[in-house]
Amino acid sequence: MSGHSKWATIKHKKAATDAKRGRTFTRVIKEITIAARAGGDPDSNPRLRTAIAAAKAASMPAENIKRAVLRGTGQLPGMAIEETTFEGYGPGGVAVMVEVATDNRNRTVSEIRHLFGKHGGNLGEGGCVSWIFSKRSLMVIPKAKATEDQLMEIALNAGAEDLKDEGENWSVFSSPESHGSVLEALKLAGIEPDVAEVSMVPQNLVRLEGKQAQNMLKMSEALEDHDDVQNVWANFDIEEKEMEALAH
Repeated sequence: MSGHSKWATIKHKKAATDAKRGRTFTRVIKEITIAARAGGDPDSNPRLRTAIAAAKAASMPAENIKRAVLRGTGQLPGMAIEETTFEGYGPGGVAVMVEVATDNRNRTVSEIRHLFGKHGGNLGEGGCVSWIFSKRSLMVIPKAKATEDQLMEIALNAGAEDLKDEGENWSVFSSPESHGSVLEALKLAGIEPDVAEVSMVPQNLVRLEGKQAQNMLKMSEALEDHDDVQNVWANFDIEEKEMEALAH
């Protein structure tokens, strides 16, 4: 899953910059609000617990988190937010899934379709690529922070399913249900992942080079920057050196 993990790392580095202008706060607040519809107690609502952890990692004030939860449970007024996922193809036939949270679906689908087309892709029908992905917990940990033996002992004992060597990083995969316990175990051991998210992980990868690789990264970034987009997942793979060159 190297392409997926490399892009996950890059987009999270980018998110650190976005946080300065409130982009990350907006995204996390929407996720908390949606998650809280299933119940406002994070102890019994794993999705809400994960969203609140992401908010704290982004240094969001506790009062903002509380208001988002109350809007989700209906205890505070707020606009109606619809959650949906768009599917399509990027350059080179890459499978792309875009998770959005919007108060105007027609506007959002038009804008997302435009971004696909602008970068050499096309928006498809629901279900056209979702079969390629499975929902899993992903944690990306730089090798400087932990050895393979450490992670094998800590993460696998906490419920992780797989550990992969991704060059400069380790990727730890778990079931969505084990996300919280694995993350807590790593943090207790003093190992802070660069990325910790419940994600859509592809079963196979499409190798991209040159112009196609460049266009795919531009498409991913443009989709990530859209105000209504919560997550972007794709099954592209790009050589490490080329990925770094294109990301700058």
